[in-house]
This record gives sequence, structure tokens and C-alpha cells, in this order.
Amino acid sequence: MRVSRLYTQVTLTSGKVIALDDEASHYIRTVLRLRKDTDLILFNGNGCEYCCRVADVTRKAVMIAIGERIDRSVESPLTVTLGLSISRGDRMDMSVQKAVELGVNVITPLLTERCVVQLTDDKKLQRLAHWQKIVQHAAEQSGRTCLPPLNPIQKLDNWLTSQNGLKVFLDPYATTSLSGLQPEAQHVTLLAGPEGGFSSAERDIAKAAGFIPVRLGARILRTETASLAALAAVQMLWGDFGR
Repeated sequence: MRVSRLYTQVTLTSGKVIALDDEASHYIRTVLRLRKDTDLILFNGNGCEYCCRVADVTRKAVMIAIGERIDRSVESPLTVTLGLSISRGDRMDMSVQKAVELGVNVITPLLTERCVVQLTDDKKLQRLAHWQKIVQHAAEQSGRTCLPPLNPIQKLDNWLTSQNGLKVFLDPYATTSLSGLQPEAQHVTLLAGPEGGFSSAERDIAKAAGFIPVRLGARILRTETASLAALAAVQMLWGDFGR
């Protein structure tokens, strides 16, 4: 029987019985419908996880008995920072979800010239909260014990100037491939464009900030495909896909 694996912000200590926060309690009680004495795994992003058991389930609280701490990491030796131009609806959701599964370490949603999504300040907060939930659930599913940070939405030019490592941006018109490059201090920063691609001005400021244009084969990839293909490629070249 599959054991449920959940993220919680509550402090976890072996041997303690804790009350979960309201959100996690609702999920266990209403969605998973777990009963007393059901086994589960909890983690809170500190790099380990805990074997736990449901001690009690009531309308007011879900009590969890914290068992053995397991120090387990599935993190890649390659640090990957992703600047992800905002795309519409499910495309952005999938890009965020799969990036976490593929081992990304930091995600920053970016506003670019050809971005078709227009967001008010309130909408930005709503979308960030939505994407944060996707990050959390992807970490739960993929067995990660750390949640990659999701940064606030930024404008492209502001983000470009603060990046490190091997810096590349995905460009179907480039002549350089990833295999001809090497990461700096095992750190790669990837920049993926919007549905309409980068403008000429954006390509110029990216190059001025030290980003190298890179192509992923001869075919033009959709925005949600390009970022994930690049993540898989760098994990294969320099990360943990070849291990």
C-alpha cells in the first residue's frame, strides 16, 4: 500500500505528537481521508523526512505521532536556477511542476515584452500562491526533502543582472549547443522565453549580461517544452541523470 507523503511547515521532532496546521489537516481529513493509525511520511523542507503515524483525526485537529527521522536527499550535484517567462494557464503550471521534478533549485517567474499574460498586483500574489502550491505538491510527489524557492515575479532586465554560474538562454536561432559548454562551480542559470519568443532587444540585453544563446536541436520548441528539455539536458550532461 502506498504511503502518503506530505509537506508541512510545522516543526518535526522524533518522539513528539503534534497537531498539524489547518491546511495539512484538511488535506488529510477531507482529501486523503486517512484514519487513526495510518502511516505517512512528513517533511518540512529541512533536508530530511520523518516516518509518522496518524494519532487522531477529529473535526478540530489532526494529531500526528512523529517517528524515525530519515536523512535522505535526492538533490542533484548540479545547482540549476531557472528564469521562466510567464506563459498562459496550464502551460505555466506544467513548467513549474516538471521543473521541480527535474531538480531545479530556484524558480523566478519573469515578465517579458511578448508575455501574453497581464497581471495586476493582486493577480501576481494569487498566481504566486498558486504556483507555490504546485512546487509543494511536486516536491511531495518526487521525493524531494527540500522545496526549491519560488521568487516573486520580476521584470527580465532586473533579473538578468543578478545571476551567476554558467548563464544560458534558449534561442532557436543560436549556433551553440549545451554540450559545448561547461558549468561554473556546478551552477547553471537557464533563461526560458515566452510563447512569442524573446524580442531582439531582450536577446541583446541578455547577451550583455553574460548569457549565452543556446539551441536545443533543429526544431523550434514550445515554451513549456523548451525549459523542461533544457533542464533534462543539463541534468544529463552535468547533474545526476547519468548516475
